[in-house]
Amino acid sequence: MKHRYDLPFGATLRADGVTSFAIWAPGKADGALKLYRPEGDLLLPMQRSEDGWFRIETGQAGAGSLYAYDFGDGIDYPDPASRRQPEGIHGPSEVVDPVAYEWQDSEWRGRPWRDAIIYELHIGTFSPAGDYAGIEAVLDRVQGANA
Repeated sequence: MKHRYDLPFGATLRADGVTSFAIWAPGKADGALKLYRPEGDLLLPMQRSEDGWFRIETGQAGAGSLYAYDFGDGIDYPDPASRRQPEGIHGPSEVVDPVAYEWQDSEWRGRPWRDAIIYELHIGTFSPAGDYAGIEAVLDRVQGANA
């Protein structure tokens, strides 16, 4: 089973090979998409709308491309809507093709709500490690709090 859910923001890889990028940064006047490449980084100016959205469509970024947003202040901003952050939360984001993954769980219907426990956390601040392994290391603490 293949599935794709496109958001109006972040990076969206289209079937025609074009990737669209959108980020809302109303406090910024100018913005660019920064593509990380072995031969040298590439900056592509983004169009800003009156409501603060920056957008660009380009055929120069495909699945696996690393990118960030550049607003001229010397900071490379990872995409807050990124589907993958291969170098961590402060590193570049990666364009992901959501239909490249073949889902194997089409028959799974979830757990009954009476068995569900919902616990919201921020990966980067929940544990000293700031990653999934750090969360796993302290899950017993969360389980004990909900017992």
